[in-house]
Amino acid sequence: MVASATRSTAARASLIAAAASVLLVVAIVLGSRLLRDFDSALVPYAVASVFLTFGVVYRYVVWVSAPAARRLFVQGWKAALSWDNLKRSPAALPKMIATYLGFQKFLGARSHARWAAHQLIFWGCLLAAAITFPLTWGWFTFTSASAAGPGYEMRLWGFKLFGFDSGSFLGWALYHGLDLAAVMVIGGAGYFLWRRMRDRAATTGQRFGYDFLPLLALITISVTGLLLTFSEMFLHGGGYEFLAILHMASVVLTLVYLPFGKFFHIVQRPAAVGMQLFKYTARRQGSDAQELQPCKRCGQPIDTVAAVDNLRATMRDLKLGFDEWAEYCPRCKRVLRGTAYLSSVKRGFK
Repeated sequence: MVASATRSTAARASLIAAAASVLLVVAIVLGSRLLRDFDSALVPYAVASVFLTFGVVYRYVVWVSAPAARRLFVQGWKAALSWDNLKRSPAALPKMIATYLGFQKFLGARSHARWAAHQLIFWGCLLAAAITFPLTWGWFTFTSASAAGPGYEMRLWGFKLFGFDSGSFLGWALYHGLDLAAVMVIGGAGYFLWRRMRDRAATTGQRFGYDFLPLLALITISVTGLLLTFSEMFLHGGGYEFLAILHMASVVLTLVYLPFGKFFHIVQRPAAVGMQLFKYTARRQGSDAQELQPCKRCGQPIDTVAAVDNLRATMRDLKLGFDEWAEYCPRCKRVLRGTAYLSSVKRGFK
């Protein structure tokens, strides 16, 4: 029964992931004006992005198919698309997107240094992705505005967006955006790498493939990207071919690895925003003490009735067999476990 359900989920995930990959290929062909704006030198990056799409969609569908994740996903979307929630708290969703996705304030409670390093990695990777993927797919192009002069035009899908002077600050920022992103990522990833080698709390239980490899991949991509710029500006292109191949290999391998390692939490994070919105709106609606779920032992409020019911339903879906424990507060759970140990386990040692 379980094996059959697993095979069914894998087959469904494979079909959806394949459809998403085909849609990306069609978007690349159409967005590059039937490949007229597509740079053949970037084929490995484009192919890796297609594999990335397949892997991300496949694992996301498998993840959402699990009872706990599916309930979180459904409740989050219901809360986000609820007209009543929008009328009651119009700023709640934008605020949580900024808090949990953008500035990740929950990390600041643990450590300001970790928060700053995570911000460098997050915004650096976001900037790099916003530049790299459209260029790789042939969606963005830079063309000379005239035969003479430093003027250039930036085009999206063949349509002119704006013109700029290559010698201006805007031109410099556009051409060196990936270098800025690389510096940000090196700063953040370097801090976490240093912490994992020096901090005893971080070194306990860490794994090379899950904890070290993502950081090393980010640093390798960033350093080789900066070396390409260094070779072009100061070495007159010396070693550029080798560095370009090394950079391409590191990017392609990282994109293929991304859906199956620690980086997958990037895709999962938006679902957490939806669940936080669900809990927030439930608390707003259940501001009365009568609408809060009291602890069955001490009577102290635990959470909203909706949140507790959601947790119990998930536990029943998982067939855990003790969903009634969700109706006790954390302190009473510890007391009940201690009492059970004293009465049932320790009695046998007398």
